[in-house]
Amino acid sequence: MSSAGEERRARVLAVVEELGTVRLADLAERLGMPLVTLRRDVSALAEAGRLHRTHGSVSALSAMETPTGPSVGLVVPTVSQYFDEVIAGARAAAQDAGVHLTLGIASYLPGTDRVQVERLLASGVKGLLLTPNWMPSDHIEDRAWINDLPVPVVLVEREPPTGSPAARLDSVCSNHHYGVLLALDHLASLGHRRIALAARVDTWTALKVHSGYAEGCRSLGLPEEPTIDIDPAAGMESVAERIGQQVRAGVEAVVVHNDQDAIQLLPLLRAAGVSVPEDLAMVSYDDVFAALGAPPLTAVAPPKHAVGAAAVELIVRRLAKRSGLPVHHLDLLPDLKIRRSCGADR
Repeated sequence: MSSAGEERRARVLAVVEELGTVRLADLAERLGMPLVTLRRDVSALAEAGRLHRTHGSVSALSAMETPTGPSVGLVVPTVSQYFDEVIAGARAAAQDAGVHLTLGIASYLPGTDRVQVERLLASGVKGLLLTPNWMPSDHIEDRAWINDLPVPVVLVEREPPTGSPAARLDSVCSNHHYGVLLALDHLASLGHRRIALAARVDTWTALKVHSGYAEGCRSLGLPEEPTIDIDPAAGMESVAERIGQQVRAGVEAVVVHNDQDAIQLLPLLRAAGVSVPEDLAMVSYDDVFAALGAPPLTAVAPPKHAVGAAAVELIVRRLAKRSGLPVHHLDLLPDLKIRRSCGADR
């Protein structure tokens, strides 16, 4: 988040705390702020547990609702799509534990995570829930700064490499290899043998999906098809064209990471003469928007809400007992949501 954004949200919070409850329209007028900007700021503050949001209005936390426990920072690369549910799980667990949760929004750009961490440390947080801007191919030394932080850290949706200094940190992750295996096994149970993968290569989760696909094909004895790398800058039309080429070459099903890309592909595939599920079974990955597809998409659903909750529970334990508590690497298994995009699904 930019310093201007932080200052703006601090002003919003100060006025809400002064007034108690106020309509959004009145608050926007008082602050001289566009309503669309105010809605974004209120949404972020509500997700962080700093105020209450209801339809058309916003309220300050009462004295009884103000957390009395330690302050914990949560740094994520985005507050949309996937991480919204992680934040919601963390927020609910923090409220139950009496923990004050402060949100830091980085990006996927290198170094932005460190900036947010430094800001949160300066604010006095006693622990950090951190999704660093790692890629599986990063050098170990690029991650060493996390071990030097002066407060306990729980990694969120990042798996510390075995043998690296970060392996001594607590972590809570979705097991994406297992998630891809669920998708492949389901498609194979429907009689599909030739199953392709279409996925991006620019995030940690996407690369875990790629490696999980190779591992899952080996485990199930399926032929590994040439993967289709999704590059949004090149346009989704080219992805649909490559999938269509694979269908004409005998591919029967595809796993697509993520939901947003899968939903965009559905009409493009139809335009290219490939119908889902008649010509091609499809499973999407993330289950954020999958149910809104036409047809609704069978999807791998990482336990996003549970990841956020478990991370808070672990940092609370770590703060209460810094020594004597073994390092925890919690590996949570995704689920598969069955819908209509695989033909036999309902």
